[in-house]
Amino acid sequence: MDRTDTSLVALRRILRATELYGRTLAQEAGLTPVQIRVLQIVLTCGSITPKQISLQMGVSQATVSTLLDRLAAKALIERRRSDTDRRQTNIMLTEKGRNAVEGAPDPLQQKYVEEFEALADWEQAMIVAALERVVSMLNASALDASPLLDMGELHRSQAPDTPHSD
Repeated sequence: MDRTDTSLVALRRILRATELYGRTLAQEAGLTPVQIRVLQIVLTCGSITPKQISLQMGVSQATVSTLLDRLAAKALIERRRSDTDRRQTNIMLTEKGRNAVEGAPDPLQQKYVEEFEALADWEQAMIVAALERVVSMLNASALDASPLLDMGELHRSQAPDTPHSD
């Protein structure tokens, strides 16, 4: 197998691992990895605004709004007006939300984080540079993405730019 095929197989394995994890999570917890991450952030903070969630996840406020709508529909979070600023909405977990996040399987990305952080600094830099180069090759730099290993639910409102032919 040549290097091009080897690289495509490696990319496919990464995508497949995230897809399989997402399916397992959906079956066991009824949630996507992105929904679990939102619940984890709310659990950690106790009370947080949608804007703060979007900043922590690195996604747009519109994406967070859609996620919060889905979580509220499942009665996992509740929205409350701030006592100090009535224009502000705070997000809090319900008891059902707390149980869901605490009972969710360990995230696939946690294994990645542990393994990545155990690498030497030069090796981390090499991996980051290679991954950033792949993103560039796919014209995917403008896509809305958070640091989550997940294939679904985030709004990818901006399609990759099409390559220009000279």
